[in-house]
Amino acid sequence: METIQNEKDASTRGESTRGQISIHTENIFPIIKKFLYSDHEIFLRELVSNAVDASQKLQKLAAYGEFGQEIGELKITVSVDPEAKTITISDRGIGMTADEVKKYINQIAFSGATEFIEKYKDKNTGEETNIIGHFGLGFYSAFMVAENVEIITKSYKEGAQAVRWVCDGSTEYELTEVDKADRGSDIILHIAPDSEEFLDKFRLQGILEKYGRFLPIPVEFDGKVINDATPIWTKSPNDLTDDDYKTFYRELYPMSAEPLFWIHLNVDYPFNLTGVLYFPKLDNDKFQMKREKIQLYSRQVFITDEVKDVVPDFLMMLHGVIDSPDIPLNVSRSFLQADSNVKKINGYITRKVADKLNELFQADRAGFEAKFDDIGLFVKYGILSDDKFYEKAKDFALVKNTEGKYFTLNEYREHVQANQTDKSEQVVVLYTTDRNQQDAYIESAKRRGYDVLLLDTIIDAHFINTLESKLEKTTFKRVDADTLDKLIDTGVANESVLSDDEKTKLKEAFEQTLNDKSLMVSVESLPTDELPVSITMPEFIRRMKDMSALSGEASMFGNMPGGYNVVINANHALSQKVLGLEGEAQQTLAKQLYDLALLAQNRLTGPSLTAFVKRTVAGL
Repeated sequence: METIQNEKDASTRGESTRGQISIHTENIFPIIKKFLYSDHEIFLRELVSNAVDASQKLQKLAAYGEFGQEIGELKITVSVDPEAKTITISDRGIGMTADEVKKYINQIAFSGATEFIEKYKDKNTGEETNIIGHFGLGFYSAFMVAENVEIITKSYKEGAQAVRWVCDGSTEYELTEVDKADRGSDIILHIAPDSEEFLDKFRLQGILEKYGRFLPIPVEFDGKVINDATPIWTKSPNDLTDDDYKTFYRELYPMSAEPLFWIHLNVDYPFNLTGVLYFPKLDNDKFQMKREKIQLYSRQVFITDEVKDVVPDFLMMLHGVIDSPDIPLNVSRSFLQADSNVKKINGYITRKVADKLNELFQADRAGFEAKFDDIGLFVKYGILSDDKFYEKAKDFALVKNTEGKYFTLNEYREHVQANQTDKSEQVVVLYTTDRNQQDAYIESAKRRGYDVLLLDTIIDAHFINTLESKLEKTTFKRVDADTLDKLIDTGVANESVLSDDEKTKLKEAFEQTLNDKSLMVSVESLPTDELPVSITMPEFIRRMKDMSALSGEASMFGNMPGGYNVVINANHALSQKVLGLEGEAQQTLAKQLYDLALLAQNRLTGPSLTAFVKRTVAGL
């Protein structure tokens, strides 16, 4: 009480005080046991990982010449006894002496792996970082499911005495000498009543396959080895065939179609990263970001399938595996922490993917074009979301016209520049989002010698906006956004066979017939081979509607019922015929011409189509 009062007096006097924070282990132990990990099944990952560490340490000591005996078979065995209510994890690794048990087990957060790496950091074999554990907390995950934990261990050292450590989850333990024939450790968990689900053999096997499927030391459960200790990402690409990559893909994603191609990642500076990323076939009509397809490992231990910070957003649709000891994890190794390495790895993956795509394009353009309908979604999304990717992708990103011919962005601009440059020197790129629905407009453009791109994927509205901001003096207009003379305004106007007075009367005739204030009716002088009536939607409104539909959010544009323009061709003979009629006859013909325009857009359906056909037949 006197100390507290003195500190309080010093504080009130404005004096500086120093001291030590007091930590009571009896209070922090329950927190470590129950709240360190978000999922209790992690205990098995941590204990098996520790067994892997113990085995790899022995391998390294042998390589350093500090273990002269036969290593023999290094294997980790996991067994379960439902009657005794125990789970046992056994290894033939480095083992521990009594002093090492006190040092590594009794001192919470003291990492034997970290100490081992520090001790042998000067022995440059290039493999020191393969030791998994670093925080020294994983062992205590055992108490999340066990009411009592035993360790029976024997050190690899000559003449070592085996010991048994027992603890019931409190801060008290018992350490005694026992007999044990072989080196290594047995961790025996006496499962608590509220965790007996883990005594189920199939539950345990599922956990082992999830976290330990690619551990670097064989793991045996229920009489069989459950892991591949040397998965393909740990091998050199030169030692692998296409069949090897495809077989591995089928193992990871048994229900998926064969991948288009893959990228083998292997870098050791300025960070360590290995892995294989696959480009799957995508449904362009269903743009769904599936964020559980890339698996993140750390030294072959599964960490998570949530890799949004490591992998660029536009590549989240890829499949595969990334393994890196340099990706920062939280203490429980359950998720990522913000770090400069994450940004570096993200940038590296972006460059690697761009380089691979460019390599495929340069080596086999025909083959690349054959795949582009499947990979175009990746490329387009990358271009609109990552400026650095765009700088590389602009040389191999392709667009396809309605004739099925592919062009790079520069090739296409050169292809249409001479014929599709307007009076303000803007190159106008005409495009369609629906080859069938907009066919009449496409054919009209072709008669003028214009080319039309096919941009019909779900993200093309955003892709177009991005290209307009990147490409110099280039604008995109959908082929049905206006009359062709307005879409590509060269400054040359067509002469009209109608006077201004006649144009006004023709406009009024259609307005009275249609009687729809949401429709903007205009009369324009167009070539005689164009439709008598065209229906268009301004590019700005239509594009906003498309982007609103993609985002799934309502907007002032997405909710607009119409926004259509009805353009009457003053130079068409049928339009002139409407002008020469009166009353019901005039309205009937005007309505038929409007329905014909709807039919050209595939928008005339049901009863309206039936009525149109009847009127047309009656007029024959």
